[in-house]
Amino acid sequence: MQVRGARQNNLKNIDVDLPRDAFVVFTGISGSGKSSLAFGTLYAEAQRRYLESVAPYARRLIDQAGVPEVDAIDGLPPAVALQQ
Repeated sequence: MQVRGARQNNLKNIDVDLPRDAFVVFTGISGSGKSSLAFGTLYAEAQRRYLESVAPYARRLIDQAGVPEVDAIDGLPPAVALQQ
């Protein structure tokens, strides 16, 4: 999966290549952009793409993450977000 030009929250136009079919972990100090990349960019775009296939009536019943600030994401599979 390729992410190009991610600018969500404190991300500063980053490019990232992530392997498919692998367990990927984002680590770093507080404020480094882990959640912005995982939830604000990747999950938000996966949810947006999925909701395009859902009926408009059902779509309005789902809390939507919004459109991420990113130039392109290629190879993005469907996603489920679990928050603690």
